[in-house]
Parts: sequence; C-alpha cells; structure tokens
Amino acid sequence: MKWVSMKSEWKMLFKSNLKLVALAGLVLSVFSLFTHFLLAKHTYNNGIISEYHSSVTIISWMPKFKKSDLSINNHPSYRRLWAPVRRLESLHPHANRSGDYAAPEMESTGFIFVKIRGGFHEIRNAISDVVAVSRLLNATLVIPEIQSTTSSKGISTQFKSFPYLYNEDQFIAALAKDVKIVKTLPKNLKGARRKKEIPSFKVPHGASPYFYLHHVLPMLTKHSVVELLVSSGGCLQSILPPHLVEHQKLRCRVAFHALWFREEVQNLAIKILNRIRASGQPFIAYDPGMTRDALAYYGCAELFQDVHTELIMHRRAWMIKRGILKGNLSSDSAEQYRNGLCPLMPEEIGILLRAYGYSSDTIIYISGGEVFGGLKKLIPLHATFENVVDRTSLSSPLEWDKVYGREANLVDQYSIPPPSANVGMRSQAWKNSGPRPRPLPPPPARPKMYNVEGWWGWVAESDDEPESTIMELRTNAHRLLWEAIDYMVCIEADVFITGFDRDGKGNPNLASLVAGHRLYRSPASRTYGLDRKEIAKLFEEIRDSLYQPNRTWITALRKQLRRSLTDGLLEESKISKPRSFLAFPVPECSCIADDSTKRSVNTSSPMPKFENPVFSGLVDQCPSWMKGPSSSQSREETEEENDKDDSASSGLFFWLSNGNQEGDIGDASNKEEALVEDQEELEGGER
Repeated sequence: MKWVSMKSEWKMLFKSNLKLVALAGLVLSVFSLFTHFLLAKHTYNNGIISEYHSSVTIISWMPKFKKSDLSINNHPSYRRLWAPVRRLESLHPHANRSGDYAAPEMESTGFIFVKIRGGFHEIRNAISDVVAVSRLLNATLVIPEIQSTTSSKGISTQFKSFPYLYNEDQFIAALAKDVKIVKTLPKNLKGARRKKEIPSFKVPHGASPYFYLHHVLPMLTKHSVVELLVSSGGCLQSILPPHLVEHQKLRCRVAFHALWFREEVQNLAIKILNRIRASGQPFIAYDPGMTRDALAYYGCAELFQDVHTELIMHRRAWMIKRGILKGNLSSDSAEQYRNGLCPLMPEEIGILLRAYGYSSDTIIYISGGEVFGGLKKLIPLHATFENVVDRTSLSSPLEWDKVYGREANLVDQYSIPPPSANVGMRSQAWKNSGPRPRPLPPPPARPKMYNVEGWWGWVAESDDEPESTIMELRTNAHRLLWEAIDYMVCIEADVFITGFDRDGKGNPNLASLVAGHRLYRSPASRTYGLDRKEIAKLFEEIRDSLYQPNRTWITALRKQLRRSLTDGLLEESKISKPRSFLAFPVPECSCIADDSTKRSVNTSSPMPKFENPVFSGLVDQCPSWMKGPSSSQSREETEEENDKDDSASSGLFFWLSNGNQEGDIGDASNKEEALVEDQEELEGGER
C-alpha cells in the first residue's frame, strides 16, 4: 500500500510539473508573437515590408593596444604628438554681434526662395551664404530646399529637404536676431512659384554684393519674391569689403552655431565618438578625399592601374564635354602628383604618421565618402595601423535605420541592361557569314559593365553615363547623412589630417570645412595642412624603399609636418579662402587673448602676416572674460622636459625594430633631435 501511495504522489507531482512547463511555454509563445508583431509593425511602411534587421546592437570592434599602461599623457612624446599647438593657443572664436549691429527691420523687402544642389560641403557653404545675402537685402529667407534629397526616390517621408539633414527649429531660433526666416512661402506666392511667375536667378559661384544689390534687389522689391538657384557651392564671394565684416561674422554664426544636425544624426555621431573614446586614448581623423570627380578633374587617373583608371578617364571626358573642365583628356598624372595636385595615397599617409612618431596601435578614423578604388587602397593603411575604423565598424544597421527613417524596400537593384538589338544582329550575322576571299572583320565589341561606387557604365559604347537608378538616388541622399556623421567626428578628433582638400570642381571639399571649423572652434588643435608638393618630393627620394627610410629623411619629414601645423594654415588661407570663407574664417571670426587693445597680424602674433588681403585686417582683442592664464616659463620648461626623451618614436615601423638600421644612432641622437624639435617650436612661438 505504501508503494501505491508513493506512486500516486509521483504521478501528481509529474502532472503539476508538466502543467508548469506547459504554462511557461505558453507564456513564451505569447511573448514571441507579441515581439514579432511589434517588429512587423515597425518595419511596415505603405504596405511594403522593408528588410529585417536584428534588434540587437553588437559592436565587434575593440581597440588593441600593445602596452598595458594606457596613460600616455605621461609619455615623453605626448606633447609633440597630441598636445595643442602653442603658436595658436592665444587665438579664440569670437563671432558675436558688435554693439552697432541692428536687429532685422520689421518690414522686409520680400521673400528669398533658394534651391541648393550639390554635396554636403556645397550645401553647407551655400546656406551660410544665402543667410548673409538675405541680411544684405533685408529680405525674409524661406528655409532652403536641398535638391539632393527632394530629387531622391525612396527615402523616408519623415524628413523633407532641409530637415533631412539639419534641425529646422534650431536654425530659425538661432538666427532670429539676424534674419527673418520662415518655413514656407505665403499661399499666393507659393502658387505663383508653381506657375513659374516669379523671377529666378541662377547664381554663379562667388557672386559679388553688387550682383545682389543691383540685379536681385530690384526684382525682389518689384515681385516681393525671387528664386535663387545655387548649384556649385557658395553663392557669395568669400572675401567681402571691410564694411561688411558683420556679414562675415554672420556666416560664422550660421555655420558654427545655427546649423545643427537633426537629433537622430547627432545622437549616432555622439555614440560613435563615445565608442572611439571608450579606451581613453586620443585618436586621429583622416579624410582621404579620393573621389572619382576630384581625380578626374585634376587628371590623376594613372595613380590607379586597373579598371578605375578607365572610369576616371571616362568621367574626365564627360567633364570636358560639358564645359566643367577646360583641358586635354590626357594628362601626366606623375607631374600632377609632383605639383601637389593629386591626393596622397592612404599608404603614404600611414608612412607619414608612423614617421612622425605615432605608434602602430593609434586609433585612426577614416572619414568622407567611399574611397575611390575600394578597400584595396586602404589595405596598406590597415597593415600599418591596427586600429583603423570608420562609421560602419562603429555602428549597427539598426542605428542607421533610425537615422534613415522608415524607407521602402526597393527591388530594382543594379540590373545589367540587355545589349542593344543591333549588337545582337551584327553578332549573329558575323556567325552565319560563310567563307569569304578576305579575312572576316572582328566580332563586335562586347559592352563592358562595371560597378564602382554603385555606377554602371557602358564604357565601350557610349560617352554618356546611364541614368541614376532609384537605389543610387537614395544612396546620394544617404551620403549626406554619412558625411554629417563624419563631419562631427572629425571636429572632435584630437588630430586631423587629409589626403586631399579639393572636390570635383576645384573647390574646397569636406576636409577644408572641417579644418575651418576646427580653426574657429579650437584653433590650437592639431590639424595638419600638408604641403603635398613638398611631401611628394620627400617620397620621390625613397620611392624604392618606402618602409626603410633613413634618419635624415625622417627628420626632414618631421620638420615638414611640424611646419604644416601653422604654415599649412597660412597656405590654406591663400588657396582655399578665396573659394570658401568657411574653410578659413580667420581673422574675421576670431580674437586674440592679449594685453594690447588691438593687434595687427604680424610676425609677433600667432598668425604671421603675408602680403595677402586675407591678413590685411586687424584681429580684435578678446573680451576680458575670455582671457586665459598667461603661459609661464615653468610650463614651457615642463613641456621641454616632456620632449627630451623621444626614444619610443625613433623606429619608424615595428617590423624594423629587429634590424640595425637605426641602432647605430643611439639614444643620444634621439634626445638631441627631440631637443632641436622643441627649441624650434619655442622659437616659432616667439616669432
């Protein structure tokens, strides 16, 4: 009987456990169905299910450092590699309105409606210019329309034109004391614009104030509205007369204070920055500037030895045909490179940074759009530095979905168009032709199909590139968001270096805007303005032994890079500023923290004077609240002591450490060289 009772108890216990398991399974099933319902609701858009992405965010990149001690602030070479530039420490941002700057008048002369076409840097330049033009004409500015987004297909309907990239409300609020800004035209003027009954101006690049005062203003007062079409970046000349200095400061307030990216873009950029800085180490931002248009414009096709050369030449022929470029189709790429008119390759940038003393475990963030030539061109940089990252390796698809918004899943991928009927007929006729007394002509050329950066080209048969697909139009809009993320990361980087600073029209590109923003916001931060012509000469000397340079070459290169921290900025002022004010907003938007009331930019100031209109003005003294503590002699002595021991940077590459090429130089030479470098920097600050 006892055995029977125990058996019944076991049965009851088993049944109760079975019920618990069944209940748990039922709960899990309900939870799973609920989760899938939420995912389906999230990914459903206009009756089309978009691609499914995992909701789990996994960032696979983890920095690898060779040394366990990561407190590099105490490293002897820290000052030379990462610390602020002494000669620029007294320069501060100052774009505030002056006392006699009046608020916009209550009654404006009319409305200015602007359409802006171009890339990220062209849009940013144009927006700051049209605000200054609106102030010049006392007009009400309608939020500009960014054609790169409005002409794109398949992008999210959550964001329209200007708000696709920038924060619309912040833009209006920040400039309320400068210009009247509205989101749309009044109904009557909106209808007139649709009917094309309002005057329209296709504004040339760098138009003068005279153009607006004598051509645009009369039409504005007559019709109460004008339309400006801006297609090549800045629509107002970069260097304005002295009496318009307040308009220059307004440009700075627009670009550096009013143009905030929309919240989703800023949040992702902050996440990427936090992931880079999680290791506690400083990092370098590098913008290659290797775009197909820039390479074609400057004739750098022969830097590539594959299909990319043909694509660059095809693009150059397209530019010549449309009058964008004046010149011959063929060009000497080697000569262009020697003259500094071609980008420095990522491999060369890696050698420069290693030669200057940056260790192989330094974090390098690659900025800008897709590098023309693909990952193959970045392999040498990855081999030189272990921690090379970009926006894709530091973010997840789900995070980008939040930035893009709800987008439809497009199905028209890059499909290979069928060959024309004539080609098929000629080929068939050639096959069916019988014996002839003379050799047959060769078969018709097979059209060559290439897909580079999403570009399909009938290179063999047509000089015209194919129409953009819907996916390509969407990618063009996405590229604005990519470059916005890169722009924010580069601004915050400890060091910024670029391989090329020109776009496909000869104007300053994204890298130039980054350099200008850094010069305004934190002038003393390390931004290498490379003299590509001098760098090319140095590389020609060791072209046969790039990875085994001698001590003399390394010393010469370090001096060149050290000079580029200040002299490179001055060179940029002469080359870039006439084309883009935002590339060099000094001295109009800066001040000097000094005891003198006003100080000309001469050889005793942080920015030496050149015989150039850019430096002919005066740099205002900073307000008293901006004055920082004066540099003491003890501080300079401490910094000099930090530079004395530079033995850690004596070797160029870690794989050379086993050799004897630099062993005979000895620690004494390293210390002596570091002392010379420090003395040159101190003397430069006194000049």
